[in-house]
Amino acid sequence: MALRLGDTAPDFTAETSEGKISFHEWLGDSWGLLFSHPADYTPVCTTELGTTAKLKEEFEKRNVKVVALSVDDVESHQGWIKDINETQNTTVNFPIIADPKREVSTLYDMIHPNADNSLTVRSVFIIDPAKKIKLIITYPASTGRNFDELLRVIDSLQLTANYSVATPANWKHGEDVVIAPAITDAEIPAKFPKGHKLIKPYLRTTPQPNL
Repeated sequence: MALRLGDTAPDFTAETSEGKISFHEWLGDSWGLLFSHPADYTPVCTTELGTTAKLKEEFEKRNVKVVALSVDDVESHQGWIKDINETQNTTVNFPIIADPKREVSTLYDMIHPNADNSLTVRSVFIIDPAKKIKLIITYPASTGRNFDELLRVIDSLQLTANYSVATPANWKHGEDVVIAPAITDAEIPAKFPKGHKLIKPYLRTTPQPNL
């Protein structure tokens, strides 16, 4: 059965390039970014893992633990990591799950038979500290992910989890946000002391509240 937003992220134990992990225990109180790769030693994945490594400080700032997955084994991962470090001028600083039996891939529905019978597509799961799935994105193998967008989404998820707001199209950290429809006009001054703009009765904006 496919996973949906709000579902509890399935727990698992797996070998990784940094040793065995129990997923929920490894996440602890952090947010999690779990993303899959079709295979080791593939060009697009190499650029993606290099990009992820370079964003270490950005993920740490947001209390996000990153873990990748490929259907190859740990030995293959270790060799591939050397290539990633060399070609992307970085150091891989997060675990890569070894999933040769496709156990985690199956749990997270990462293999789409009409795309490929054995390799995972580029799945992304963002998981909150309560282990709930907050975002699912699926890319085809031919398209590398936009990590600026993933950071933007994490900013939005963390903001909207704590305040009665939503983020509009193309929103970036620091820009105005939308006040949730459930908040009445009378409640706005107390909840949003920075002020607000009434565009339509259903469309009210306010400066980002956590800045």
